[in-house]
Amino acid sequence: MTECQLAILHWHSFCHTDSNQLHSITLKNVTLMKINDSNFEAVVAEGKPLVLDFWATWCGPCRMIAPIIESLTEEYAGKVNIGKVDVEDEADDLVAQFGIRNVPTVLFIKNGQVVDKLVGAATKPMYEEKIQALLS
Repeated sequence: MTECQLAILHWHSFCHTDSNQLHSITLKNVTLMKINDSNFEAVVAEGKPLVLDFWATWCGPCRMIAPIIESLTEEYAGKVNIGKVDVEDEADDLVAQFGIRNVPTVLFIKNGQVVDKLVGAATKPMYEEKIQALLS
């Protein structure tokens, strides 16, 4: 099985777990948060820069960038909070608040304000450039 197929299977199981029981997954001692309407404000209140990946289970490009988002979560642990927002699962208010029309959409948030975004699949260096700007 290819790395991409494994990533898709991994996210498939993440997507289909009861959302009331799962709020994050752990990757090599790093937490990738599941963000929804009920926990968004608490995450923002932590004060760290925030990267939100708006995605859907049926979205091929979303599954393509999943390994990139996981990798960035590990690389920027402690510096940036990175979370996934399933647009079909308890996130209607966030989708409306940020005007999400396409997935994947990745928002880069600093001090509670969106400072940048990427719509559609992008390369890892593109995400890294946006995160570095958040940290400067």
